[in-house]
Amino acid sequence: MTEDPEDHQDHQFSAGQGFDEPYEGFDLEDPSVQVDAIDQVDPVDSHVLTDQLDDAHVSPGDVDTESLLDVGLSYMRIERYEQAADAFERVARFAEDERLEQEAWTNKGAAHAEMEEYDRAIGAYREAIDIDDDSEHAATAETNLAYALWEFGRTEEALEHAERAVEIDPRFGEAWYNRGFFLNERGLSEDALNAFDNAVRLGFRTADLLEEKAIALEEMGEMDRAEAVVEEAEELREEQEQQLLE
Repeated sequence: MTEDPEDHQDHQFSAGQGFDEPYEGFDLEDPSVQVDAIDQVDPVDSHVLTDQLDDAHVSPGDVDTESLLDVGLSYMRIERYEQAADAFERVARFAEDERLEQEAWTNKGAAHAEMEEYDRAIGAYREAIDIDDDSEHAATAETNLAYALWEFGRTEEALEHAERAVEIDPRFGEAWYNRGFFLNERGLSEDALNAFDNAVRLGFRTADLLEEKAIALEEMGEMDRAEAVVEEAEELREEQEQQLLE
């Protein structure tokens, strides 16, 4: 058994420019709006008013979804995952461009995964895949979905989605690493080794990958190669730690 995949990688989300806080446009609450049937509203539910405003008073054309996506990405960078998930859900709700909607669902899944809300992460990734199961964001959603399923105890499905990510984008190095990780979990060491080598050839080389590769080599009885790869992993990890200190 290998260590928890949470120790191997962060959940992937898309890149963006971000905003300095506060971003006034994100606050949809308007104190002038009165809520009907107030006795039916749970005062603990902080989302009721903004949700009613979304549905009744905001049309998709009035929302700058790309800017709102950047707000969510900014929240991800400062590890405010609940706010990020909320922003991404609003992007998905209002986006008129399907690719932007798919990106938002993928990022929403990553935000929930960071909070260890794996059932909600799985749901968001599936929403992204349903939009277009053969796009760049679909490959990321599939590989993230594989980890969420693994964390949720659905290991058989995890490998299926890791395989699907590679099929969608054969040049996605991290997808190859993910495939190798789950093959290692199944004891398919030779196939796992091939997946790790593919990942490295595509430019995805991390200490975690090298440690997984060493495990595969040990299972195959290649102890000398495994020892050399472990040393390589340790050197790479030390380099990364030094870079963080600098």
